[in-house]
Amino acid sequence: MSMVAEANDVVVIIGAGIIGIACAHYLVADGRKVVVLDKGTVAGACSHGNCGHVIPSHVLPLNSPDAFRAGIMSLFDPNAPFRVKPQLKPSFLHWMVQFARHCTKAHMLAGAKHLKTILDSSYDEFEALVSQDDFDCDWKQSGLTYVFQSQKAFDAFEKTNALLTERFGVEADVMAGDKLSAFDPALKPGLAGGFFYKKDALLRPDLLAKSWTDQLRRKGVEFIEHCEVQEIEKDSAKIKLVKTSKGNFNTSEVILAAGALCGKLASVFGCNIPVIPGKGYSVTIPRPALCPKTSLVLSEKNVAITPFSDGLRFGSMMEFVGYDDSVPDHRVRQLTESADAYLDINPNVSKGKPWFGWRPMTWDSLPMIGRLPNLTNAAIATGHGMLGVMLAPATGRLIAEILGERPCHISDAPFSPARFIH
Repeated sequence: MSMVAEANDVVVIIGAGIIGIACAHYLVADGRKVVVLDKGTVAGACSHGNCGHVIPSHVLPLNSPDAFRAGIMSLFDPNAPFRVKPQLKPSFLHWMVQFARHCTKAHMLAGAKHLKTILDSSYDEFEALVSQDDFDCDWKQSGLTYVFQSQKAFDAFEKTNALLTERFGVEADVMAGDKLSAFDPALKPGLAGGFFYKKDALLRPDLLAKSWTDQLRRKGVEFIEHCEVQEIEKDSAKIKLVKTSKGNFNTSEVILAAGALCGKLASVFGCNIPVIPGKGYSVTIPRPALCPKTSLVLSEKNVAITPFSDGLRFGSMMEFVGYDDSVPDHRVRQLTESADAYLDINPNVSKGKPWFGWRPMTWDSLPMIGRLPNLTNAAIATGHGMLGVMLAPATGRLIAEILGERPCHISDAPFSPARFIH
């Protein structure tokens, strides 16, 4: 591409993670010309090493009374899986106050209603996408199992499962005691039990990104890596030019899809974007001979496990520690050691591949999808928290519908940036 894009109808997407890729997909389907810019590499950040769960059962948002209590307790435990590191930045303190205000059952249930709608939409979109021959991402509709070691934790989750069934129609197969190890021999006998959500699926996020970007490149989408956005040039409230470290781009529309980095770009766009990073980790080991048959969630340890065709991934943690890019050894060990009491395998951690990512977090646990109120031709798609891969297709479709000024296939009102940006 020339230093200044010649076509004025170019849609510039800032961020080449899975959300930016999904937006490009649906915009190209609308006949739009798309350029995707990224400060790093395509899908090189939070879209790369996550657990790859596509789970419509995950309707309950992070903001819950339990999350608030866990955050308070983490102030005294640096090894807590849900950890808040005290910071004196006004923006961080404001975010945390708002998060605490939203950690109520009423807010949780309201958020769950909206998440259910967009999760179901994304699942349907995924089924259509992966049916394509050139969309290879290790997709498996193998389900997900919540596993419990203690009877107390198992009994407590029965109430959650009842809530999911009664309020949202999400029902699990309940397996108590030895029925669990009979269901999956990789699980140790003697566990209290588990809850199997059979509609849930998994995929390899790196393969998803590669297949999708290869397909989009063949359709004319240009991905420009190591391209840092420096400023925008406006005519009144309309962006005319995006200035970057690799040249300037004329544009008719701009989509900000830079994940947890969107907050850092707020000053460029002249507005407040209350998204902060929620740091997570994963480690992927060679696939053991005895491997779980489904994805697993070990709720007592806050660890998720995904069995890929060629590996086994352990992932979790939620750290509000700012833009910290370290990968502490004890955090990686914590992931696999947490699984020792559950899995009848001996993971070869020495051959594992550790990873971290900054999840884009909003204080109400709902993504921001829609027009930026202060600009006439800019939209934002971020704040997906731990659900970025899961919600990518529905987000991309919503963005294309909003930019095309068409009726949205689901209501976009709950995800409107206007609830934060005035």
